[in-house]
Amino acid sequence: MSSGVPLNLGITRSPAGGASGKRVLLAEPRGYCAGVDRAVETVEKALEKHGAPVYVRKEIVHNVHVVETLKERGAVFVNETDEVPAGALLVFSAHGVSPAVHASAAERELRTIDATCPLVTKVHQEAKRFARDDYDILLIGHEGHEEVEGTAGEAPDHVQLVDGPDAVDTVTVRDQSKVIWLSQTTLSVDETMETVKRLREKFPTLQDPPSDDICYATQNRQVAVKAMAPECDLVIVVGSKNSSNSVRLVEVALGAGARASYLVDYAREVQPEWLEGVETVGLTSGASVPEVLVRGVIELLAEHGFGDVQPVTTANETLVFSLPRELRAKR
Repeated sequence: MSSGVPLNLGITRSPAGGASGKRVLLAEPRGYCAGVDRAVETVEKALEKHGAPVYVRKEIVHNVHVVETLKERGAVFVNETDEVPAGALLVFSAHGVSPAVHASAAERELRTIDATCPLVTKVHQEAKRFARDDYDILLIGHEGHEEVEGTAGEAPDHVQLVDGPDAVDTVTVRDQSKVIWLSQTTLSVDETMETVKRLREKFPTLQDPPSDDICYATQNRQVAVKAMAPECDLVIVVGSKNSSNSVRLVEVALGAGARASYLVDYAREVQPEWLEGVETVGLTSGASVPEVLVRGVIELLAEHGFGDVQPVTTANETLVFSLPRELRAKR
């Protein structure tokens, strides 16, 4: 798991003036979380065990490099189950799917492996539990996101999507004594708490989830960015534009005091003008980003005089999820 106590912020003041003051503050933790690591390894192991093609519904994780690399190895990414040949092997992505998708796969007699992150599965179980107890479930999340679609699909008659604080005004419930909020796991903690605050003003008896829904890794990466952003002229976040947690890191950096922040998939996307007049660059990556992409940015920054790399450590992560049972080594 992760430590909630800052361990080694490691931030020293930059020397005044000139290139000698150029440095990189490197956020730790960053990059792959346990759920992403499990999902990517699931596809890799399925290819090793069954050979290509292995079909994957949606992107296994939201990262351009990861998806392209798996395509080269024989993974075929599809939008829906009806694109998969009958009887073929289909992997469900880390973001989870609704019962309707499971039923559709069964109708086509597909062999399936579920790579849903266990933390997303936890939210699915909460939705089913509170729907059985006839609660109105207010699901905080982004409309159209795959995780939201999967969670809402567990209890469509009980779930209302609340897409940010401004959406609270349109929310209605049947019984104010039986209302609970759940959330997408990859949201900004601060924005989610603002939405909850607004919901509670409208529904004073609103209940909290049994345990925190926002993923530990999402929170840890945001905490690290908050710790270093006030010292940064620029924060570079490595991640893809469709990665919710990566986009949130840019927002968190700007909100915490960074003068500028940009999202890039690859080092080649870093624009030289971003570095003009900059002494301190903060660097982090979303939870679906392999470390090789971060290393590429570090090398590029070194070419521009940012050779001093200082880790900013706010937590240690040791959580590991086992592979789906279909791929576990036999004892």
